[in-house]
Amino acid sequence: MLRLVAALFDFSDSLKHPREKEAKRQALLELVDYVQAPSPAANANAPVRLPENVQEALVAAISVNIFRPLPPALHESAAAIDPGAAPDDEEEPYLDPAWPHLQLVYELLLRYVVSPDTDTKVAKRYVDHAFVLRLLDLFDSEDPREREYLKTVLHRIYGKFMVHRPFIRKAINNVFYRFIFETERHNGIGELLEILGSIINGFALPMKEEHKLFLSRALIPLHKPKSVAIYHQQLSYCIVQFVEKDYKLADTVIRGLLKYWPVINCQKEVLFLGELEEVLEATQPVEFQRCMVPLFKQIGRCLNSSHFQVAERALFLWNNDHIVSLIAQNRSVIFPIIFEALERNIQSHWNQAVHGLTANVRKMFLDMDSELFEECQQQYIEKQARAKEMEEQRESAWRQLEAVVAAKASGDDMVLVN
Repeated sequence: MLRLVAALFDFSDSLKHPREKEAKRQALLELVDYVQAPSPAANANAPVRLPENVQEALVAAISVNIFRPLPPALHESAAAIDPGAAPDDEEEPYLDPAWPHLQLVYELLLRYVVSPDTDTKVAKRYVDHAFVLRLLDLFDSEDPREREYLKTVLHRIYGKFMVHRPFIRKAINNVFYRFIFETERHNGIGELLEILGSIINGFALPMKEEHKLFLSRALIPLHKPKSVAIYHQQLSYCIVQFVEKDYKLADTVIRGLLKYWPVINCQKEVLFLGELEEVLEATQPVEFQRCMVPLFKQIGRCLNSSHFQVAERALFLWNNDHIVSLIAQNRSVIFPIIFEALERNIQSHWNQAVHGLTANVRKMFLDMDSELFEECQQQYIEKQARAKEMEEQRESAWRQLEAVVAAKASGDDMVLVN
């Protein structure tokens, strides 16, 4: 039966070998049922349900089916036809015609991994490092159904094969490095981050240095690629998990976000502001004080953004009680940084909703500390007056320069006439 399962067929043509394909499908169904069937009552004389030679043949048959060259990605196909063509993000993902058959193979692998009859001491010889690496390569499949199965299988392998855990984390790390610093194209980043979300949740405290390095060298730089919106939800979950596990990492995370803060991509900025709110929700006052100056300088720039969604999302931070509490505790530092941005919005922002939200935040500051508010207002008025005075001096200097040039030109004309 396993020899039949190891046989390969062309599923792109449904008319080829229909009887053989059906026989293979039935064999796969029977194997799935056998592997997932409950073990008989303990009996010293009962034969082992999955002896070593069967496990070896089973993993070999599964490997022959799932480890295959993936078809060219859509962007690669388009580039081959027209090298100058821009990638189309709205194209439908490639769906493998062999999926009904591949699904059974993946189901068989999953049942084998989770089966209580699978002894990890034996199975680790076949589900080894090479097997895990080839499994990770398949995460670049364009078929979302395959990636979903791969996510479940790899997560179960991580849970069952404790000996493979450091290797799996390192291998995922390497996938991220290649994606961030070389290709910026990979279909399975979201699924890998989902696995990591569960893994991070199980980290013991105090957290190992290895895990902190993973955060700073892989997870935070994942904010850099243009395609971050595709996997941002999963990435944000992982980042927040780290801060909730160890609050001392909040400063590292916030400074990392500021390092990769988008300059011209407004939709990406909105995502960053949402993530920032979740991180600040888990931030303790001591860590907040370490990064509040660069943080609120950036928030001030967001408040003055001409894109109303960015400004609006930044102002929504003041709807969070924990963030308002952190601001109130450090108002003597934060008010002077943010005051000018609020005044600019009140005076000149084009969007009415942003104008209203700014007025609410301004009033909140006034109610929080009216004396400090008036002091900031006075400093702002003086700064504006100085700026106006400098502008007038500059204009006066230009007028004087123009007059000198005009007089010189007039004198030259007179000399020419004589």
